[in-house]
Amino acid sequence: MTGSRRIRPAEGFDTVEPPSVAELVAGVVSVTLLVEFLGVLSGSEVWLLGLLVFLPGAASALCTVRQTAFVAAWTVLVVTATAVVRGSGNGHVLDRVFLVLFTVALGASAVYACHRRIRREHEMLRLRSTAAAMQRHILHPLPLLTDDVLVNGVYEPLQEDRLVGGDIYDVVDSPFGTRVLIGDVQGKGLAAVGAAFAVIGAFREAAHREPTLTALVDALDAAVVRHNSYATHTGDDERFVTALVLGVDRDDEVQAVNCGHVLPHLLHKGTVSTPELEAGVPLGLAELAQEPTTVGWFAFPEGATLVLSTDGLTETRAADGTFYPVDERLSQHVGVSPTALPQTLFEDARAFAGRGGRHDDVAVLTVRRSPRR
Repeated sequence: MTGSRRIRPAEGFDTVEPPSVAELVAGVVSVTLLVEFLGVLSGSEVWLLGLLVFLPGAASALCTVRQTAFVAAWTVLVVTATAVVRGSGNGHVLDRVFLVLFTVALGASAVYACHRRIRREHEMLRLRSTAAAMQRHILHPLPLLTDDVLVNGVYEPLQEDRLVGGDIYDVVDSPFGTRVLIGDVQGKGLAAVGAAFAVIGAFREAAHREPTLTALVDALDAAVVRHNSYATHTGDDERFVTALVLGVDRDDEVQAVNCGHVLPHLLHKGTVSTPELEAGVPLGLAELAQEPTTVGWFAFPEGATLVLSTDGLTETRAADGTFYPVDERLSQHVGVSPTALPQTLFEDARAFAGRGGRHDDVAVLTVRRSPRR
């Protein structure tokens, strides 16, 4: 059995793909011929200044440093040759000299700008790769198997304009049964990843120590509070974490504590239901709660599948603003195997959103009784 956890650290920062040599030469020659033709028709060198000297600037945004230097040198050569040939027999030598010098200055500036752009792209790519590698090592690869459950899933951080996502999950085989965590850190970027690491580290330690889910959740909340205290001293924003913590053992019921997270779905005998769980406050905000943490119970019979997700799935929107109908789509895919279901839902949600839709980081897990049981 296989699951998928697709983390692609090089994605999300769209480095510019430079044109091929043939495309570059064809483009430069075409623009040069057009400018020369217009220059002949107009009899004015202003065309060169207005239409040709922009080439190095355009190249600096699209090409490599070497390609930009080639375009700049080509532009200087063409402008110089044209100024000499067309200026023969005419006055205004100083104007032609200024034109050439101006072209040289623009070309040098374009090469420098291209060098700065590529260096920044490489720095951002290294930073993103480092952050995603950290996240890849802190999140256990799926599927995860314990004596009680088998967990499959897909984790897809959306990295279009941010470093990495803040969705988290983990499974711990503890002396008190299997503990399952799925959560979503407020915000994105490295600061959110720091909070995610704090929660996961506390979960892995406290899951073996605390005999009850309420004590486990209290330990997670304390970890987020400590992280926020440190963050405020370093100038970062405080974070909260929505989370759903499950306790599964050999009984046919599941214990659950909902800390402001998306409710699970239960698939059993071709039907889809949503267990009723009292919603508590997110991790990090326990001091604002009016009542202490409470544990909910719901049936988890043999052959059933629990579907856990973050709001990246439930809040996926189509171009018209319509939210992804999770219950309806789960009913349509109820026959899909628990192994393939997370990927099926993920791809279905992305197709629903389309190019003009809105989507976010997504984590989808399926939990079923372990074959060892």
